[in-house]
Amino acid sequence: MATLLRSKLSNVATSVSNKSQAKVSGMFARMGFQAATDEEAVGFAHCDDLDFEHRQGLQMDILKTEGEPCGDEGTEPPVEGDIHYQRGGGAPLPPSGSKDQALGAGGEFGGHDKPKITAWEAGWNVTNAIQGMFVLGLPYAILHGGYLGLFLIIFAAVVCCYTGKILIACLYEENEDGEVVRVRDSYVAIANACCAPRFPTLGGRVVNVAQIIELVMTCILYVVVSGNLMYNSFPGLPVSQKSWSIIATAVLLPCAFLKNLKAVSKFSLLCTLAHFVINILVIAYCLSRARDWAWEKVKFYIDVKKFPISIGIIVFSYTSQIFLPSLEGNMQQPSEFHCMMNWTHIAACVLKGLFALVAYLTWADETKEVITDNLPGSIRAVVNIFLVAKALLSYPLPFFAAVEVLEKSLFQEGSRAFFPACYGGDGRLKSWGLTLRCALVVFTLLMAIYVPHFALLMGLTGSLTGAGLCFLLPSLFHLRLLWRKLLWHQVFFDVAIFVIGGICSVSGFVHSLEGLIEAYRTNAED
Repeated sequence: MATLLRSKLSNVATSVSNKSQAKVSGMFARMGFQAATDEEAVGFAHCDDLDFEHRQGLQMDILKTEGEPCGDEGTEPPVEGDIHYQRGGGAPLPPSGSKDQALGAGGEFGGHDKPKITAWEAGWNVTNAIQGMFVLGLPYAILHGGYLGLFLIIFAAVVCCYTGKILIACLYEENEDGEVVRVRDSYVAIANACCAPRFPTLGGRVVNVAQIIELVMTCILYVVVSGNLMYNSFPGLPVSQKSWSIIATAVLLPCAFLKNLKAVSKFSLLCTLAHFVINILVIAYCLSRARDWAWEKVKFYIDVKKFPISIGIIVFSYTSQIFLPSLEGNMQQPSEFHCMMNWTHIAACVLKGLFALVAYLTWADETKEVITDNLPGSIRAVVNIFLVAKALLSYPLPFFAAVEVLEKSLFQEGSRAFFPACYGGDGRLKSWGLTLRCALVVFTLLMAIYVPHFALLMGLTGSLTGAGLCFLLPSLFHLRLLWRKLLWHQVFFDVAIFVIGGICSVSGFVHSLEGLIEAYRTNAED
């Protein structure tokens, strides 16, 4: 009897072993590997059982802690790769070397203790970026582009919305379980991943340089537009545009002492609302002159020499890709990001198109670089003063961002830093750190004095960095990181955007540079 029992048990064990072996061997055969030996099959089956039990244990842990807040006492912080990210919609923790960044308040990954924003709040931030003061130059783009300029406003909105989405797609990858997880946190991280393993930091340096150029040029444009608006608001005063720019820079000099943007951020909502009110006032004035609109002036032909400048102006007015990774990582529901991008860019496209067309129809060939300069003197002074206040209050945002990038790249990379740290042990700004900030403010002043041309500078910046950050790099990164998963039409879109963006970028940059050189020579002769 005992012998018969042992024989049955042995047969059952053999059957189980054979089934495990067949299952594992079939799995590896489908993956293209040769069948494993008996011992290896048993080992793999055992590992599969352990892995299944481990995952079941993780799911039970999640169910147990589902209702518990992350900040309760006694709750252990999530470990790297924890599944809480997929469930909660937040961003994952970075590698162990930068875990402090994730848990700190300033980490881009959005730690569990950092408040998240809704899709509406994220949309408001994107709207502020693409509906800023630089829409004042869009009627000037219609002047040189006609109906094609209107088409470009729509086309740029569609392309920038698409490249924003594919840039966010580059932040994610599939893990071993087939789940899509966020493995990168910023534009720089995406660029570095594309250049790895040969040049692991090259992509990040390129993006940082482009980012610094765009931020500094934005600061310059704020100074230029401040001087331009004040000069045209009070033409009777014996003060030149350059002098107004110097006065504006003197007001902005305290920005060199900024440690954070708490004080400035309080005015951001008020400034944005004021800007929308100004846009409505301009449109209302244009509608009051609807009987005199010059529809015959809007044509399909383009100024071959100046139209590429218009492309740069339009592209620059849509730039928001720099901060999209951080914005998406701090959303309560990252799945709503695509919907948010759709409605913000549709709204921007409609508002920009209407504003540019209505303003151009009102003044036609007399349209100036900054459209508010076309308003009657009684209205112009009031509107321009509000715009100058908005420009001055908006200046610290790109300035502080540019300073942070410079300090992190040149002063705060430990042994790789080119210069000593800007801050002492007590957190105070050192002398060379203050010198750097003051020099940056003075540099924006000098550029505004010697190149006081708002539309040309805007076109140059849009062609150089705007097209690169919004068109070229996102499509290139998307092809590089997700090539094997892309469908044929996605590959076609990415390649088409890269080619068209490259042509527009080179053409706009060359013609904007030629325009600046010509304007500089004209000023020198005068």
